[in-house]
Amino acid sequence: MATPLSPDRLLSALRAEGVKVVEYKSWRVHRRPASTGTFGPVNGVMIHHTVTSGTASSVELCYNGHSALPGPLCHGVIAKDGTVHLVSAGRANHAGRGDDDVLRQVQAESYDRGKTITPNEANTDGNARFYGFECVNLGDGRDPWPAAQREAIVRASAAICRAYGWSARSVIGHREWQPGKIDPRTGQGGVDVAPPVLRRLIDERLAHPASWSPGAEPTKPTTPTPTTPPKETPDVALTPAQDARLARIEKRLEEVAKNAAVAPWTYKNAALVAEAKKTGGKVPDMHGRIEAIQAALTELTKLVTTLTKES
Repeated sequence: MATPLSPDRLLSALRAEGVKVVEYKSWRVHRRPASTGTFGPVNGVMIHHTVTSGTASSVELCYNGHSALPGPLCHGVIAKDGTVHLVSAGRANHAGRGDDDVLRQVQAESYDRGKTITPNEANTDGNARFYGFECVNLGDGRDPWPAAQREAIVRASAAICRAYGWSARSVIGHREWQPGKIDPRTGQGGVDVAPPVLRRLIDERLAHPASWSPGAEPTKPTTPTPTTPPKETPDVALTPAQDARLARIEKRLEEVAKNAAVAPWTYKNAALVAEAKKTGGKVPDMHGRIEAIQAALTELTKLVTTLTKES
């Protein structure tokens, strides 16, 4: 069984493949609650389009989710410029229920790479089995896909396949998993992102070292070989109490980030700070804000320590 990659290992694999990565908020601990199911054993990578435009708003949506579907909605958001914004390393709401026959084909890598798979059932939890990448695109058949964005899809998918020793047959589109889905849908004036095209490019990449770039001097082809299964702790089901602590940690991290971003900080001397504390007044200066952030970090450290001991 393939256990999910730890956040550090996932990040390392992506960067080794030449992917430009942005770590968004507290992506390392951001996941769906244990009560919704597990993440793993994993069997593949699934590609989606966001049906949105704009990087910042798309990343925020995929991190937070919406009223009908809470976040995270994927593991990484791939922007038009090819940057991958990581929003989760655990279970995410992206695949939904799909065809168990497709899952078996992916597990065995037994289907024709050059053809699109047609699912006809929705009876299996895909969120437990697939990494998901949401690509910023309206999905209307007109919005073009830049070459840089497709290259990032190929590199990100290859990074995960290389980590597990998979071929490109472990990469599918959402439309190949769940009946009625159309993503990823190729637009007009850009490059083709049909799953068979992506798989061809991914296998081409896997035949070279991770550092390879298209157009570079040819290197001796290599066959991907399975790596030693990750030794990190598998993604286990958390208790309700641990889920609650994770939620508190994430909330406090966001509060710290918000407080740290407040500007400008007015500077006042230590005597005024001491006087404000003595009288019980508010300390709206640099000293007070730094102390508040330090107190929040101390609280977070205690929460993480407690959670780690109970895991």
